[in-house]
Amino acid sequence: MSTLSGMGDGLQAAWLLARGRPEGLAVLSARAEPAMATAARSFWAAALCLPAFVCLQLMSLTGTSATAFSAHTFALQLEGYALDWAAFALVSRSLAMVVGQGEKWPVFIAALNWCNVIQFVLLVAAGLPSLLGLPDFVGETVWLVVYGWSLWLEWYVSKLSLDIDGMSAVGFVVLDEALGLILLMVIQGIGGA
Repeated sequence: MSTLSGMGDGLQAAWLLARGRPEGLAVLSARAEPAMATAARSFWAAALCLPAFVCLQLMSLTGTSATAFSAHTFALQLEGYALDWAAFALVSRSLAMVVGQGEKWPVFIAALNWCNVIQFVLLVAAGLPSLLGLPDFVGETVWLVVYGWSLWLEWYVSKLSLDIDGMSAVGFVVLDEALGLILLMVIQGIGGA
């Protein structure tokens, strides 16, 4: 299966899952390839999300001086971006084994990786009200809705793909958020040094 075809299937699956449609998993599971190949291919989503990540970094500069942004800081943010994708994949695989669903992890990580593409696009869109000069409460409300939906999507994909209960799925969401916060603190600590 070609990479482009696999990307198309992944994005189709993400679109279905993002709308709460469980048949999105069937799109990923219906491939005539090993589940780990599907999981490996899904990391192309990180490349697709990179422009949105860069856009979010640039949007965060609004209202700050351009000197606050340096190549060193940006390089650290890029490293954090890559580390976050890899760290969550590694730790979530171990956690999936702990909850007795290790064999379902490849479809879980593939679904989550592809759903990240939609999440990143919506996060960029959530930043537009501020760039357009709309009142703060509009931008904050839009961002809160998108962020809440993103958390729901990660919970939904975890619960559905790993076939676990809702509280266990919350654990996967908390793990992802905690890893992101830890990496952010480390990057800020290095950047400030």
